Amino acid sequence: KTNTFMPFIVLSMWGAILASLTCLQQTDLKSLIAYSSVSHMGMVIAALSLQTQWGLMGAMTMMIAHGFTSSALFCLANITYERTQTRIMILTRGLHNILPMTTMWWLLACLMNIATPPSMNFTSELLIISSMFNWCPTTMIMFGLLMIITASYTLHMFLSTQMGINTLNTHIQPMHSREHLLISLHILPLMLISMKPELVM
Repeated sequence: KTNTFMPFIVLSMWGAILASLTCLQQTDLKSLIAYSSVSHMGMVIAALSLQTQWGLMGAMTMMIAHGFTSSALFCLANITYERTQTRIMILTRGLHNILPMTTMWWLLACLMNIATPPSMNFTSELLIISSMFNWCPTTMIMFGLLMIITASYTLHMFLSTQMGINTLNTHIQPMHSREHLLISLHILPLMLISMKPELVM
């Protein structure tokens, strides 16, 4: 056990927490998703700095999982923008009444973002948190705080864009089949690879 990488781990986790707090201040949908990527990469750097087998596996799994999740969220943000012509979250509220299928995809993508099972995100965070706890139990304070803030801004994003009363007076087109296919190709691999990892081994 060495403390050589302790500053890198603390700084990366602190950076991830600050990026997550920045997410809570965003009103622009795409900015929030972009800052959430910065937050997740802070965890990846912390896991890589541990230089343990579980840490490296967790970092690799998180990069793959977040690649799918972040891409799905950006796709959904673009689908929302094409129909509302705005990225301001408070102006897109109430879409669950107009686009219920889109709301379902938003819910699944948000659940993936906060690492709920059965997703690759959950597997990656479990590997990282196990290796960090084994290395230094006090890092759990920062990791726990990060998880709470991540859940908070993800819930804020979902509620701001989907719930409430719609204020748009324009006609909104439903999602096309190609858009459903696009989002399903993001979400399904996250669940399938987690439940049957031998698919990619």
